[in-house]
Amino acid sequence: MRRNILFDFDGVILDSLPIKDFGFREVFKEFLKEQVEELIKFHQKNGGWSRFIKIRYFYEKILKRDISEKEILEYAEKFSQIMRGELVKKKYLISETVQFLKWASEKYNLHIVSGSEEKELQYLCKHLDIEKYFITINGSPTKKAVLVQKILEEYKYSKNETILIGDSINDYEASKENDIDFYGFNNLGLKNHKYIDTFEVFRKELEKNE
Repeated sequence: MRRNILFDFDGVILDSLPIKDFGFREVFKEFLKEQVEELIKFHQKNGGWSRFIKIRYFYEKILKRDISEKEILEYAEKFSQIMRGELVKKKYLISETVQFLKWASEKYNLHIVSGSEEKELQYLCKHLDIEKYFITINGSPTKKAVLVQKILEEYKYSKNETILIGDSINDYEASKENDIDFYGFNNLGLKNHKYIDTFEVFRKELEKNE
């Protein structure tokens, strides 16, 4: 029986990925377009990874330059300002997910484990009026696999009663590392795993197994 559901944020609860593409293009607009587009491809392929990793990747792997922790934080803050200004708009919420959260929050223990920066994530959830559905809302720079591990340990959740819902292979890897079930959503590339076509169907599946 499922009792605990961990959610990724971007692409599962909020349709934020196109806005994040814009954010990276804006933050790095001083650089060559083809270099920035290479970062965008990396970002889209690794949606569950934090912006801190992506900023470092841009410098070290694409630009072939060193970058200090201070510079990474400065870029991350610029990125965060763009995100806070745009993503507080409720039009980006994925409505079927929100409907599921309203139902599931009364029956299950819900948590967010995201690659988004934690303070920004908590800010967005508050202003989008969805923080009330979750016991905890956790994000980067802590790695997702570690966030999952901490929740399992702190709340003494049974692994076979806990699942993670995400839209990237990174979410799957965090689940596998912690030996909990993974359900893909909003990414047809994850169809070879357990997959949620719609949350309405998933809800019926949960109710059937109660």
